[in-house]
Amino acid sequence: MTTPPPDTDELRQLRVRVAALSRKREEAVAQLTGLLTALLSLDDVLADTAHRSEQFGRSGAGRTGEIEAVVQQQTQGAHQMLRAELARHGVHPMELAEKIPDPVEARVTGVEPHPTAPEGTVLRETVTGFRHGTACLRRADVVLAVPGPAPAPEQGAPARTSEGGAARERRNQPRRTSRAQRRQPLPLPRKPSKRRR
Repeated sequence: MTTPPPDTDELRQLRVRVAALSRKREEAVAQLTGLLTALLSLDDVLADTAHRSEQFGRSGAGRTGEIEAVVQQQTQGAHQMLRAELARHGVHPMELAEKIPDPVEARVTGVEPHPTAPEGTVLRETVTGFRHGTACLRRADVVLAVPGPAPAPEQGAPARTSEGGAARERRNQPRRTSRAQRRQPLPLPRKPSKRRR
């Protein structure tokens, strides 16, 4: 029994589809290779930053300001390089601040009172969201505004004097025990479960 000859139109269409899929695959591989190759230069910058900070650390504690400046400069450079490379491949940050978030693109992780921001708008992104073209590549974690007074400044931020300089902070250490106090024996602490008679 002989098989009928294949339809030449179907065969031609199949070849066209295979060729189109092969081209798409080659383009995707080339794009991925380009992105990974670009990230290698970012790795170089981060490795150089680690090496420089280690060298400064060995050279003495008096160069702390230099270490901070170099690390900050290198980190900012690496961040700019990465963002530029992502943008070249169509990946952009969402920049949701002062916007009403879309649940598809943002996950609300908290709320914070704010005196002027409209209720329900994004105060800040705690994790940056990214789009690839128009598609959501990674959802953002956001904090929303609610009506109320602004929160008090954090304790870790140094207070400023009227001259603009940093105010001297109180030390967060226990008071020193005097020599006379050290010589006196301290009573042993009572167990909480033990009752007084």
